[in-house]
Amino acid sequence: MKGKGEINGPTGFLKRFNRRLGKIINGFEVSILVFCVAALAVLLIANVFCRTFFQSIYFAEEISKFLVILITFTGVSYGVRKARHIRMGALLDAMPPKVEKVFIIFISLISAITMAIMAWFSYKYLLNAMNMSHRTPALRVPTWTFYIIVPIGFGLASIQYLRTIIKNLTESDPWQSPDQKSEYEEEQIEGMP
Repeated sequence: MKGKGEINGPTGFLKRFNRRLGKIINGFEVSILVFCVAALAVLLIANVFCRTFFQSIYFAEEISKFLVILITFTGVSYGVRKARHIRMGALLDAMPPKVEKVFIIFISLISAITMAIMAWFSYKYLLNAMNMSHRTPALRVPTWTFYIIVPIGFGLASIQYLRTIIKNLTESDPWQSPDQKSEYEEEQIEGMP
């Protein structure tokens, strides 16, 4: 049985904070991904239909490009949260749990710093694009509007790596991500256990 001090102490606060932050980011990511994939499917199907019977939708390529950028950079954060990023699974699975946890924390820290640096440079790129004031050919919107999600996506990925560190510091078992416990994933071949 846990003591009252343990639940209300710094570890309990970090767990609650991590859980709430995860819910907020999850809602943001999933909403964007669902909307963008659905919009992209509808747009491409409508464009094929229009091209076959009438003429192509003149702005379909620009909107498709924008939606793919949104999906890609929102998906970076989503992939980190669900532990679907590149990792050294075979090496980590061979380690004792305490050593594995140390390696996960170290890798997550380096990854969080890398994502934060990428967010910073993409933000600087966005500011540069805003100063150039180029416009898209079909819709005549500023091209920088397509790049807003890039620093946001990298920033969210950095936050997800920091959440992984918090999860590993507050839980006894190693966690690959805030939502994915570190477990050996056995591949099952059809008809075999």
